[in-house]
Amino acid sequence: MSGYKIDQQLSDVGEHIRGWRMVLGLTAQQVAERAGITRSTVHKIEAGDSGVRWGSVAQVLRALGILDKAVEATDPLSSDIGRLRADRLTKRRAQ
Repeated sequence: MSGYKIDQQLSDVGEHIRGWRMVLGLTAQQVAERAGITRSTVHKIEAGDSGVRWGSVAQVLRALGILDKAVEATDPLSSDIGRLRADRLTKRRAQ
C-alpha cells in the first residue's frame, strides 16, 4: 500500500481510548495505576504515539474494560469473509 499512512489511524485509536476514559470518568493517572504503567505512557497512547509498546496499549484497554472488544474485533471469524475462508486458518503459511 504505497503512501499509506498509519498515523491517522493511530491518532484515531488514541482519541477513542481517551474517549472511553472520559466516558468512564477516569483520570489518566487512574488508568495508569490500573494498567501498571506511567501516566506519561497513557498520554502517549492517547496521542497515537507509534513508539508505545503493544503490551502497554493492551494494559490500558484492559484497564478500561475494552480489551475483549479489541480482541473480538481482530478475530477473522467475526467477519463474513473470515468465516467464508475459515478453511485457510489451518494452513501453516499465508500464500
